[in-house]
Amino acid sequence: MTKILLACSAGMSTSLLVTNMQEEAKARGLDAEIWAVAQDKAESDMEKADVLLIGPQMRFMKRKYEKVAKDVGIPLDVIDAQAYGRVDGKAVIDHALNLIESK
Repeated sequence: MTKILLACSAGMSTSLLVTNMQEEAKARGLDAEIWAVAQDKAESDMEKADVLLIGPQMRFMKRKYEKVAKDVGIPLDVIDAQAYGRVDGKAVIDHALNLIESK
């Protein structure tokens, strides 16, 4: 199972993106768990994830998360602002899978 964690400011603004990503994963036959949390919960949830994607409005948190991500052995990146704005589940899931594969 592929586990994709999204971090956003309050944990709610990415809910539609998560839904679109889940639908894309289902369409591909990909066994995936995709969830979003608020920034204060991201560090603890990284231990359960294969990748962390950060909402573009939180790009300033990337450095803070990098140490924890390195310690738990997962890649992380900021979600492309256009894909985020379009709520493009396909583009974001592609980015997550590419990060996992290149790990």
